[in-house]
Amino acid sequence: MPPVYFAALAALGNLLGALALTAPLAASRRALGFVLAFSAGFLVAVALSQLAPEAVIRGGTTAGLWMLIAFALVHLTQHTLVRHFHFGEETHAVSPGVGAAALAGLMLHTFVDGVAIATSLAVSDRVGYVVLTAIVLHKIPEGLAIGSLFVASGRSVRAAVAAGAALGLATIIGAVAAGRAEALVTHGLAISAGVTLYVGGSNLIPEFQGRANWKHHAVFFAGIGAYILTAQLAGI
Repeated sequence: MPPVYFAALAALGNLLGALALTAPLAASRRALGFVLAFSAGFLVAVALSQLAPEAVIRGGTTAGLWMLIAFALVHLTQHTLVRHFHFGEETHAVSPGVGAAALAGLMLHTFVDGVAIATSLAVSDRVGYVVLTAIVLHKIPEGLAIGSLFVASGRSVRAAVAAGAALGLATIIGAVAAGRAEALVTHGLAISAGVTLYVGGSNLIPEFQGRANWKHHAVFFAGIGAYILTAQLAGI
């Protein structure tokens, strides 16, 4: 099956996250913290144990530089140019420009999600499935984040859902571009590793690390354990 189909499957998570704003899902939203914690553990494990080593194999000694550039670029678009952004649900008003800027930053990230899916599947189906799992895990929180930012900035729920769809579309475009751009073929995994590490370590972990509730931290380590178990079962 072409990578674009897997990217489309992952993209649905962005749309579903935004659509969550249209239904009374208070209980599900409270559970979002545990989803974020599990996703953080899984993403950090995938970035360091799977994507980074494969990136070095494919890209050589320059892989570390590409990871660093990707890591810094995501920070620039999500936390430097946009000073108010997190992956949880937005509960208070923000300026209209923040939602648009956050959408631009997240579209860069979801574009790289598509690149990650395509380039990891090029390594092997097993590696691709593990990376796809990591990406799908954070897609719904991501869609909820951009949707809630749009609503908090005074935009309509319809506009919020459209923003979630835009994130999904960027994922599909990334998968298509990965097979056509030489630089992405060579350095796509390194870029993906840098972005994935940033999302897990800088976006998701801060959402729960200050909480006294030990359950979130236990779920974080469960996410790491789930990756290790998945990798062992997949033989990668």
